[in-house]
Amino acid sequence: MASTLQRFWRHLTTTRGSAQRAFPAATLKAIQHKIAEGEITHRAEVKMIVEGSLSLPAVLNGVTSRNRAHELFAHYRIWDTEENVGVLLYVNLADHKVEIVVDRAVGRAIKSAEWQAVCKTMTKEFASGAFHDSTLAALEQMNGYLTQHFPDQGRKKNELSDKPLVL
Repeated sequence: MASTLQRFWRHLTTTRGSAQRAFPAATLKAIQHKIAEGEITHRAEVKMIVEGSLSLPAVLNGVTSRNRAHELFAHYRIWDTEENVGVLLYVNLADHKVEIVVDRAVGRAIKSAEWQAVCKTMTKEFASGAFHDSTLAALEQMNGYLTQHFPDQGRKKNELSDKPLVL
């Protein structure tokens, strides 16, 4: 019960403004650049979404960050790429969680342990507020995995916007 109340409180007090402070315009621009830079070297489509918190009804109904990431993966049609190579990098600040949801082709090629390593790279500096550098390092690591398994073959078009979203 105590953990449910703590989670409820975190989601109540973490706002969109919290997300904007953690990921200011300069950081979002750097993230967009890093995604675009990676997509020159690989065929995958990467989308990053940052969310300060879930709605309070979602929290009360036990929606997890993982559930929300899957919901956003579907809502923003990240699964709907020609080669089934969509990747969602989702950050939920209130839950202190990073989730990666991948489409079928990517899921078959890149192992869970590699995605966990990306999440760890990203979150290891979050406690100290180093969102900018740790996110860029995680995207660099992700781009390396994607380039290894899905190298660009010169015929790729950009199917998803590289611009990160803050909800």
